[in-house]
This record gives sequence, C-alpha cells and structure tokens, in this order.
Amino acid sequence: MTTNHTTEAKNHLRQKVWERLDTAHAGRTGPVLGKIPNFHGADRAAEHLAAHPRWQRARVVKANPDKAQTEVRLAAVQEGKLLYMAVPKIAGTDPFYLIDSHALTVPTHLAVTGAGAAEHAPRTRPERMQPVDVIVCGSVAVNHQGVRIGKGAGYSDIEMGLLAHAGLVHEDTLIVTTVHTLQVLDEPIPETGHDVSVDLIVTPDGVITCPPRRRPAGIVWEDLEEAKIAAIPILQELRTAAAAEGDPDQGGPTGLPG
Repeated sequence: MTTNHTTEAKNHLRQKVWERLDTAHAGRTGPVLGKIPNFHGADRAAEHLAAHPRWQRARVVKANPDKAQTEVRLAAVQEGKLLYMAVPKIAGTDPFYLIDSHALTVPTHLAVTGAGAAEHAPRTRPERMQPVDVIVCGSVAVNHQGVRIGKGAGYSDIEMGLLAHAGLVHEDTLIVTTVHTLQVLDEPIPETGHDVSVDLIVTPDGVITCPPRRRPAGIVWEDLEEAKIAAIPILQELRTAAAAEGDPDQGGPTGLPG
C-alpha cells in the first residue's frame, strides 16, 4: 500500500508543477491545476513522436483520453494504426474504446476526442484486444529517469496493468508520455509497486530517451485500496475470478488483497 509519506511527496511535486505551468500560462485552454496539463505545444510534441522510428513501425497504439494527447491520438488514426483509448475512470466492464480508421463513420478529429469516442466508438476489453506496440500516457510530472506521476487517481498505471495481465504488453512495447518542458524534473519522484516508468519523454522541443526501467507486470493488488477496486468493474471481475481459482496473490478465498 502507498505510504502517507509517498503520497505527500507526490502531491508536493504535482502542486509545484501545476503552479509552475500556470505561472508561465502554459495551459492552452486555461489553468491546469488539478488536471493532466493540456499544454501549449502539445501539437509539436505529437509531431516529434510521430517522427520517431518506433512510432512509425507501430501498428497498435493505446492512449489516454486527455486533451493534451489529442494530436497523438489523431496521428495514430490518420496513419492507419489501430487505436485503443481508455474510457475515463476505466468505467464499465469494457473499459477501452476501439478506434479503427477503416471503420470510422465520423471525421477522424471527432472520433479521437473523449466525447466523440463515447458517442461513436465501440467499446472493448483486454481479452478482445491486440498486443500493443506503443502506450501513450498523460503526466503531471516526469523525470529524466522516466518516473512519472499523473494527477493522483492511478488510472494510467491500472490501465497498463490490465494490458499486462492480458499479455498485451511485451518487451518491445514503447511507453511514452508527451509533456511540456516545464513538466520534466531533475529530481527523484517517489515510486510504488504499480507505478510504471516511461521509455520516452516527448516535449515540444524534442525527445528524451530514458534508461531501461520496470515494465508493467500486471495488477499490483496490494497497492490498490478497496474503494478503488470497488469503483472499477473490470478489477472486481478479475479479483472475483482469481479468488474462484484460489489465486494466493488475491489474499485467499475472499479475493481481498492481503
């Protein structure tokens, strides 16, 4: 379980970065406090990512639904890649949108928005998905070692854990975040067992390659509070199934983390 000290340290870094961005008026739709920052230059960051050889070779991309990564999602679909976009808050038992450029019935720029996907894209779940070549995360802060933090809800790490649990993340899967330069820190960021690091940091100024780090291995149940599990239907399903199979990692027959 995440300690109070770790939580406080992460919150301190979030607050510092949000204040730094808002002081610089770096949000392209206004203040970023409390959000995954929708930053000026997000379009240029997307262009840098789209020029990267690993991106160009990718066939399947999974991306977060935040506005800062809109141009990344747009590039994926325009280039004919299969795009999976997380449903906000991992809601429902089918927690990913499937956006296939060959099956779209609405303009691409609409399909890759949160509202557009919710209205027009079918939903799917990990066992019906293809292995993922690139995972794109939104971040509040990230350091040069690739350690990132979001806004504190933990959804991005859980999404990657779900993909890893289903065998959809492989050693060559590229994990990347696109951020404003002011979000890149030269200091340690606390980590817990479910935190997943990135391979690339992409800013409006270019690409930062991070050292090899821990890959997502699955759901780290001991780092999830009971309220979080209860709020995410697919986690409830997985825990119930694991408990029925007598999985010791689920804390015995009740399925409660030990």
